[in-house]
Amino acid sequence: MQDALKLRGVSKRYQGFSLEDVSLTLPSGCIMGFIGENGAGKTTTIKLILDMIRRDGGSIEVFGKDCRTMRRSAWENIGVVLDSCGFSEELTAVHVSRIMSGIYKSWDQQEFERLLVNYHVDRNKRVKEYSRGMKMKLSLAVAMAHDTRLLILDEATSGLDPVAREELLDSFQDFIQDERRSIFISSHIISDLEKISDYITFIHKGRLLFSEEKDVLLETHGLFHGTREGLAELPEGAVAGVRESAFGVEALVRRDLAPGGLPLDKVGLEDIMLFYSREGK
Repeated sequence: MQDALKLRGVSKRYQGFSLEDVSLTLPSGCIMGFIGENGAGKTTTIKLILDMIRRDGGSIEVFGKDCRTMRRSAWENIGVVLDSCGFSEELTAVHVSRIMSGIYKSWDQQEFERLLVNYHVDRNKRVKEYSRGMKMKLSLAVAMAHDTRLLILDEATSGLDPVAREELLDSFQDFIQDERRSIFISSHIISDLEKISDYITFIHKGRLLFSEEKDVLLETHGLFHGTREGLAELPEGAVAGVRESAFGVEALVRRDLAPGGLPLDKVGLEDIMLFYSREGK
């Protein structure tokens, strides 16, 4: 099946910041979590995918087509939720649905109504009366209520309480039961991405550090606890990051490069991100 998204050597340069050589592949039917600290280049990457800004180098394909030359009909297959609600504060969900039905030929009013009910969004309140979380849920309902095959989310779970976030994560899992569908999601809530992602892409200061299957990342890394002397005995390249304290040394270690039998604790996605960010490796 055709890949939903493919970036190769993508770059974008601003004064004081540059995004360099970003390459990733999101297969159809999968969820990719996009992580990195504030200012790392996540939103810039998403805007490049959506052709909101012009790239300086590289290629971006959505369903095998260059995003810069896709026909309007192809954008029917892309649902987008950015980190802020783009609807006028005076509109209600009823108004929004009328507008969207005139924009998307594939608009599904029944699905939109179902999502509003599932997300507990009052269809008659004005946007200005919604909390940040409710605005995000309205945006998600719009993004998923047409012939969406690629859902692009920038901090979509931000501002939601844990129960509401869990409901959204469940709806994302339901969404990709159709193997033609995929999700590309950036979030600072790493635990959410660890629950739902098939792939993790990590960007740090405008540079791609890795883009790999989540399970492979977790299986190939472990936490070492010991002394500086014990750490020095590990092969070069096995240590991805180090943290020292009065109690000793903690290090993120590649299991596949470490000696067999070395005791390593399990590691979480947040640990991997923090250690790699610390070292910039």
